Amino acid sequence: MTYKLTMTEKPGYLHVVVTGQNNRDNVRRYLEELRSECVARGYSKVLVEERLEGPRLEALDVFEIASEGAGEARGKFKAFAYVDVNAKSELMHFAETVAVNRGVPVAVFPTVADAERWLLNENNDGHNSHPGTDVNNPPR
Repeated sequence: MTYKLTMTEKPGYLHVVVTGQNNRDNVRRYLEELRSECVARGYSKVLVEERLEGPRLEALDVFEIASEGAGEARGKFKAFAYVDVNAKSELMHFAETVAVNRGVPVAVFPTVADAERWLLNENNDGHNSHPGTDVNNPPR
């Protein structure tokens, strides 16, 4: 295993920081471990702060991981906020779209503070509360 998950229980959500090498296997494994931990700890809202290093994944890898992960995550989360400090935003928004189209309430944010605000929004049920879906707040 060439990644590390650091989990901090916050009021209302689980904040997870993942560090290590960025590769297809690590991303798949950490997402699987994360789902298991959230279910075991009873969290339906999670903030993932990805700090993986190395070359970014290709679009096909991102599509496959998001598709497979969404199948496993569907019904387990009310809100899944994602911040990748090293990613190209277009690719992360592509992953977001893939997951949302498969029924998982995922939203990608540029900062942890933005992600926290979304998660802690009292009305956030994972639907239509992402800043990119608000007419007055256009997509990033």
